[in-house]
Amino acid sequence: EDGIRDVAVTGVQTCALPILKDEAGGYRVREFLAGADNLHDIEASEIGDVSGLRIAHLQCHFGIDTLCLARRGASCAGLDFSPVAIAAARDLQARTGLDASFIEGNVYDARSLLKGEFDLVYSTWGTIGWLPDIFSWAKVVASLLRSGGRLYLLEGHPSLMTLDEKDPRLAPAYDWRTPADRPLTMSEETTYTGDTARIAHAVTHEWLHPLSDIVNAAIAAGLRVDFLNEHERLAWQFAPIMVPVEGKRRMWAMPAGLPRLPLAFSLGATRS
Repeated sequence: EDGIRDVAVTGVQTCALPILKDEAGGYRVREFLAGADNLHDIEASEIGDVSGLRIAHLQCHFGIDTLCLARRGASCAGLDFSPVAIAAARDLQARTGLDASFIEGNVYDARSLLKGEFDLVYSTWGTIGWLPDIFSWAKVVASLLRSGGRLYLLEGHPSLMTLDEKDPRLAPAYDWRTPADRPLTMSEETTYTGDTARIAHAVTHEWLHPLSDIVNAAIAAGLRVDFLNEHERLAWQFAPIMVPVEGKRRMWAMPAGLPRLPLAFSLGATRS
């Protein structure tokens, strides 16, 4: 397999790109190409049957989840701002022949970049933290959906993201709401994937959005909230004290003996 190293890019969208290394970040590229599914049980159970649906996958990274949705019978369009990620996604699509296309561009420009209307807008695991304006994002989502079309958002819980992951006590470290013009500036030499290669552009800008803003953004965009669920497991090891969930691939939880915390949330909404 060709190995394309992770990079982190200062910007407003998804930034980590573990591409086409067989086990990069637990993505199991080789197993996926052999037919394995990459979706977790949370999203798999909540999105339901997607066969025959037209899906827009926003901030799709290198497209492996997009292609898993296509493998479930959907026709998919994936959007990401990274040319490296989109090139890798197109390579995976060519190797699988699945019904998916990949477009390079800023998520805020999605309406002008993606043609037609969609039955489902899909956005999961590490997307909205790169966005300065969640209300504008929700308007973009609504503009992509047909009447009766749905949004599915699955993310790390905002209350968890205010904590210092490097502190064994998980002490509060960040305000619960990040002003658009004053992002949290981070610098990491390596990525969350476990790859030890140094990142070429280590600085990223991030924004924390309160759960109330996320829900209100969907409502303000004309979406009807169908459900808001909170989960005690997460798709990445947010802090060193977190432990793998037994029997769940690439899922993490707080260790036994510590208070239970919401680690993730999922939002379903419909365009009325």
